Amino acid sequence: MSDAMSLEEFTDGGALPGPEDHSEKTATDLATVFDVPVNISAVLGKSHMSVAQLLKLNRGSVLELDRKVGEAIDIFVNNRLVARGEVVVVEDRLGVTMTEIIKTEDSGA
Repeated sequence: MSDAMSLEEFTDGGALPGPEDHSEKTATDLATVFDVPVNISAVLGKSHMSVAQLLKLNRGSVLELDRKVGEAIDIFVNNRLVARGEVVVVEDRLGVTMTEIIKTEDSGA
């Protein structure tokens, strides 16, 4: 079973289960890890091709992905799927709105 918390539970200072100690923990107990850098990727889709096909790609080439228009994109943190979302435009930049948090069965222990 997963010990994952929803985003709302975490930001409201909900208790976090400790790995060895079952005493209650809060978000402030995690202050030491707040500045740890993580890699975040928003994956629009994937495509498989041979090296020969890859070498034929030029500026303006169209790369067909395995997703349909309007389908949710995957959001990875450190190469682990954590959420799905939708592409949005904020002023002149692209962004992602998370629509679903993925809870895994792996508790990370």
